[in-house]
Amino acid sequence: MKQILELLGFLALVQGALGSVHEITGRLHGWGLVQRLDFLDGYEIYASVTLLALAFALFAAAESRKSG
Repeated sequence: MKQILELLGFLALVQGALGSVHEITGRLHGWGLVQRLDFLDGYEIYASVTLLALAFALFAAAESRKSG
């Protein structure tokens, strides 16, 4: 379970970082999932920051799990 939480946290971290970089710099167009979802149009930066927060929460949850 710990490894699944870490994997999900890593994926959320990458997607949140890609979305944030795209919104701030305008680069990396089409790389992130956030830009591909039409219902998030206009809310991409909020979704990216939410994914970053979710990533840290998943990493914290994974750390609180026992490895056994």
